[in-house]
Amino acid sequence: MTDSLPTLTPECIFSLLSGRFEDSFLSLKDLPHPEEFKDMQKAVSRIQWAIENRERIMLIGDYDVDGVISTSVMKLFFASIAYPLEWIIPNRFRDGYGLSSTLIPRIKEADLVITVDNGISAVEAAKACRDLDIDLIITDHHIVPKIVPDAYAIINQKQKACHFPYAEICGAQIAWYLCTALNQALGSKIDMKAYLELVAIAIVADMMPLQHINRAMVQAGIRLLNQSQRPCIKAFKEHSHKSALTSEDIAFFLAPILNSAGRLEDASQAVDFVCSKNMYDARVYLEQLIVLNEQRKALEQEITDEAMQKVDSSSKVIVVSSEGWHEGVVGIVAARIARKFEKPAIVLNQKERLCKGSGRSFNGCDLFSLVDAQRGILEKFGGHSAAIGLSIDADRLEQFREALNRKAEALCSQEAFVDPDILGILSFQHVEFPLLALIAQFEPFGTGNSKAKFMTQNVEVLAVQKMGKEGNHLRLTLREADTIHQGVQFKTYECYTPGEHVHIVYTLSENHFRGNTTIQLMVERIIRIGA
Repeated sequence: MTDSLPTLTPECIFSLLSGRFEDSFLSLKDLPHPEEFKDMQKAVSRIQWAIENRERIMLIGDYDVDGVISTSVMKLFFASIAYPLEWIIPNRFRDGYGLSSTLIPRIKEADLVITVDNGISAVEAAKACRDLDIDLIITDHHIVPKIVPDAYAIINQKQKACHFPYAEICGAQIAWYLCTALNQALGSKIDMKAYLELVAIAIVADMMPLQHINRAMVQAGIRLLNQSQRPCIKAFKEHSHKSALTSEDIAFFLAPILNSAGRLEDASQAVDFVCSKNMYDARVYLEQLIVLNEQRKALEQEITDEAMQKVDSSSKVIVVSSEGWHEGVVGIVAARIARKFEKPAIVLNQKERLCKGSGRSFNGCDLFSLVDAQRGILEKFGGHSAAIGLSIDADRLEQFREALNRKAEALCSQEAFVDPDILGILSFQHVEFPLLALIAQFEPFGTGNSKAKFMTQNVEVLAVQKMGKEGNHLRLTLREADTIHQGVQFKTYECYTPGEHVHIVYTLSENHFRGNTTIQLMVERIIRIGA
């Protein structure tokens, strides 16, 4: 693992981090024009006509954070222009994903249906809309299937003949672009930049690469979040005791709270929170979401413990299933298993003869391509390289598992499973505040621009102290050569002995305590020498 890692200096670290950005750093002035999307002008003209003729417009969203934010952006924009917009977020358990045939009875009176963050696979539902003389505008960012829905307009940067220059953007960005173009067409003069604080949440939560325009939009969005007067943002800061938010706060705290409603009950609760008009409502909605998130955590841990017992660690791709697993959390469980075993993982709930669930990749392995090769034996399938959703007949599950692993042997090399986020070997002598300042230049960190991660070899453990109610966190005093640093490792029951020598993998952070600022190593992994 360490043979191919370079020995680092601050200059080398700057060069490696700079290399992630082919087009250097962009700003909002570099955003492409909305008309670079295929069908954007056609969609805007149709919506404008609907508004002028007082037609009934129905919006169909999705139950993850990207779908919630996309729906909220559209809802807030239409409220700003004082036009009634009806909206539905499909219920994961009753309706399934996106614009499906189950929704047709609820939208049959609409004149115009618009999807956000879904719809590119809705062939049957699109036909039903056509039969009902409903015009359908699809806005989606997912991979375009071979058979495309028959819609009035499709805005998707991945479709053929679309000239939008960036393929990896999320649904909320497309919704924002649509509202921006509509704002211009209507002459509404609404400040569209103000919506970027919400769009930034979706970009981070949907794990879009934090490069090119995504980085620019998230940077601008976080600046807006940190001076935001939106009740939902003020309530979240109040709850989390944070005066300023980072991309990590979005990814690890805010996004799971927003996701919890769609995972366990109904994502419309999250939309209500985001669109809160006052602090009282925002606090009430947030409290409901926090309760759901705590339930989600407990459920997730229970299923993770069960799933771990079923893992065949010799598999290239892990596939586990069981009856009674909650469909709303199997994706998170898959992510946990993938991290634990450093392999792609798929976790399925079996109900009667149908297995349904989610998969998460690990590092460079394209899980979508792996599963797509087995599409012929699947009931439903969709997603992207890092995350997929599927359903399959239980009788075909073993066939699927075997075929998947055969394909993985050819498609995913062993090198793909080595953590690519480790920049190299770093000596403690370079771990100083100027290095933290250098790294901070490349924020925000996230997918495609991960926080700089290092390995230091032959580190002596000087002291170990357990932390947390369950004693599953460690505070460590570590020495390499003549330099000593403090570190913490979360969620571990491993025991280390003072005087023991190890290799450590970690990121760097500042620790603020009682007016003092110190450097802290956020230890991700400890490797015993000779293990």
